[in-house]
Amino acid sequence: MTRVLVVHHDIDLADQEADSLRRAGYTVTECMGPIGAECPILKGIPCAYAEDADVLVYDAFVTGEPEGARLLIQRIREIHPTVPLVLTASGMEPDWLDLAGAHRVTPLVGQPTAARLDAAIRQALADAAADGGDDAGTGTVAGA
Repeated sequence: MTRVLVVHHDIDLADQEADSLRRAGYTVTECMGPIGAECPILKGIPCAYAEDADVLVYDAFVTGEPEGARLLIQRIREIHPTVPLVLTASGMEPDWLDLAGAHRVTPLVGQPTAARLDAAIRQALADAAADGGDDAGTGTVAGA
């Protein structure tokens, strides 16, 4: 079973995403990120939850402000470069997303429905497998 870490600033939305993923057959761990507690990633150290996950699903607004979110995503890519990352941002996709290279994410376009979450996770995992772990990226946008 694929292990997913869902990190979201809104506990209700996180629960909805997690429930959808569980119904789709994923094993899910939830975290509120730096809004809910001290975040090891922002301290520059590995996150045990991320280490145990096959794929990460992060809310683009998990820190509550754009610059902090950009920094958090950059650091998670640097600390856990081999774990694929899906970034959800319904309605307001950030302009700082990297679709290739070391800070690559798989953006989820539109509302994070069960089908879109599943498609984005599958795309992120397929891209990581195709890269062979080198994070070269394909620049594919999930849900588009």
